Amino acid sequence: MGKPLTGRKVLLIALAFFGIVIAVNVTMAVKAVKTFPGLEVSNSYVASQTFDADRAAQEKLGWVVEPTYDRGVLSLVIRDKGGLPARVATLHALVGRTTMASEDVEPEFSFSGGIFSAPVQLAPGAWLIHLDAVAHDGTKFRQRIDLFVDK
Repeated sequence: MGKPLTGRKVLLIALAFFGIVIAVNVTMAVKAVKTFPGLEVSNSYVASQTFDADRAAQEKLGWVVEPTYDRGVLSLVIRDKGGLPARVATLHALVGRTTMASEDVEPEFSFSGGIFSAPVQLAPGAWLIHLDAVAHDGTKFRQRIDLFVDK
């Protein structure tokens, strides 16, 4: 038969097992903190003070945003309540992965024929668009839009 199982062997097995578990947990925690800042607003209390009024004004606009991505071009069609191109004064977007800030890009959009478009290279997978726009009457419009890129 083989060597007997001693207390020393059991201790080494237990230490090795828990050492691996702890090492994996520490590695995953470090990667999670480095890749996603977790910050939506700098001061949530201040942001909450005008949330209801901002939401009501945005809903009154009735804008609907339709994103598309094809051959290196991100397009946003923004329509008003009547289905016509919305009257957008300014538009800014942050495009990034849902969990990693390292791939974030801020494309420069141009407007033509009711479509905002920008050249940007997006790898296949899930993306998130943080859209900040202002209507011609000064109403702020903010929306988070999910985008899935094929191929």
